Amino acid sequence: MKRRTAFVPLLVAIVVGMALWFAAAALGGKREAWDGPAYWSGAYPVAILVAGWLGYAFPDRPWRWALALFEAQFVAMVIRNGELGNLWPMGIAIFAVVALPAMGAAWGGARLARVGVGRR
Repeated sequence: MKRRTAFVPLLVAIVVGMALWFAAAALGGKREAWDGPAYWSGAYPVAILVAGWLGYAFPDRPWRWALALFEAQFVAMVIRNGELGNLWPMGIAIFAVVALPAMGAAWGGARLARVGVGRR
């Protein structure tokens, strides 16, 4: 995939990831979105679906769309909290672990695209 072509899915992943974090935090009334039910019952499944769709639409190295989506949530958390905090390396690692199912969905979407499911 050309560098210019990779910009679009990367931008979508970042915008969606940040929007989901901000929305879930606002709906849950919590400082961090994953402390409320809106994240796990709404934002997290949507993030996995979006990662799967991005993998389908842009099947070259699809894991990166999922990782970008969840690491953008880390950035949104930092922006919303107004501080980076001293445990930020662990936060980045936790978001990477939480992104694993989304990476699987992205790989699944890419596999469907490669075998031609849904393509004309």
